[in-house]
Amino acid sequence: MQNPFAYSDDNKRYHTLHYHLRHRYGGRVFKVPLNAGFTCPNMDGTKGVGGCTYCSSQGSGDFAGDPSHSLARQFEEQKAILHQKWPKAQYIPYFQARTNTYAPVEILRERFEPVLKFPGVVGLAIATRADCLPDEVCGYLEDLSRRTDLTVELGLQSFSDETGERINRGHTTAEFLEGFWKLYQRGIPVCVHIINGLPGESLDEMRKTAEQLARLPIQGIKIHLLHVLEGTVLADQYRAGEFPLLTREEYVSVVCDQLELLPPQVVIQRLTGDGDREKLIGPLWSVRKREVLNEIDKELARRDSWQGKKYREEEHGL
Repeated sequence: MQNPFAYSDDNKRYHTLHYHLRHRYGGRVFKVPLNAGFTCPNMDGTKGVGGCTYCSSQGSGDFAGDPSHSLARQFEEQKAILHQKWPKAQYIPYFQARTNTYAPVEILRERFEPVLKFPGVVGLAIATRADCLPDEVCGYLEDLSRRTDLTVELGLQSFSDETGERINRGHTTAEFLEGFWKLYQRGIPVCVHIINGLPGESLDEMRKTAEQLARLPIQGIKIHLLHVLEGTVLADQYRAGEFPLLTREEYVSVVCDQLELLPPQVVIQRLTGDGDREKLIGPLWSVRKREVLNEIDKELARRDSWQGKKYREEEHGL
């Protein structure tokens, strides 16, 4: 069966990050996860303590570098690992752990500016919260975006404020939208993170999150599976029987539904996540990541479907 999806050179029926980067730079580019030692307003008491219920002590940066090491050392250590698979590549440093705009601009400059000078760096990715984007920070990010290929990654997780309260997100969907538009109006590309399988959410609500995001001019999206990790509030809630975990079949089906709703030009930076195997309680099927991705490919082919099949540009006014 011929692949009907335009943004693909292989069997993928969705717009992969690999496709996007290869066509932009002409070769292999990979993201190098870093931990710059920032905290989070949802951890230091400003908005809350303990972070989101699913958040580990690493603040969603379990696979980032060691924060006790300099950023230069982290970069070299992470690069060495990735070079085992891809010996010739260019790099995008990815400030991953916690909230990477939650500091005065002079601190942000101290963290971000040096990495732009590392050999082979072609861009920068900064993960943050939408409620941590004051005007002076947005002004600096706009300046950065003029000098490098910048993407700001915003954690939304769900469009439902009820879900946001259950996971102790610490900000509303309205605050997310305010932060998103501040970045968009400055010409800064935004990648949005969502999580499937959050406590209390139906499959229909997960689809609605993708449908709402399809109405926004986002550049990319990361679709995560909820992982229950030891040492989190979520782990206690799961053991108390407060919510079920998604089956692999449910996850594959809802991801395909979400892909059908998203505009074809949106870059799919992730379709599932990696949980720390030493801390992972469930879903245990998630450790076979390659199988999950293969099942998504097969389900799209079975449906004769692809990213954007159910998206109608005129209906969204974009």
